[in-house]
Amino acid sequence: MSRSALLGWAALSGAVAVMAGAFGAHGASGRAAEWLRTGAEYQMVHAVAALVLLDRFRRVAIWWLAGAAVFAGSLYLMAVGAPRWLGMVTPFGGLGLIGGWIGLAWAAFREARTVETRS
Repeated sequence: MSRSALLGWAALSGAVAVMAGAFGAHGASGRAAEWLRTGAEYQMVHAVAALVLLDRFRRVAIWWLAGAAVFAGSLYLMAVGAPRWLGMVTPFGGLGLIGGWIGLAWAAFREARTVETRS
């Protein structure tokens, strides 16, 4: 994925997170509001993290954006009336988010080892 496309997806992800958070705060109640707030929080954190790292760790940014789309998206859909069984999809998005963090740790440790070897 090109840098520009990744930047666009990260920006769109941030915009969706703001809209979902606003809807959760002002237009929804009960469990739907909780799902919207949770999805918005996770999606925004990972959109910003993807923006920060998209040049250096592109694959990590992709994992985060995809994971956030599945995680938050399933919560958003349930908040607006989709069947509750869709909640079974949410953990797969969480695995994408976790995979991105593990991938970042892996890349950082590998890079540190390469730097130490050169010294």
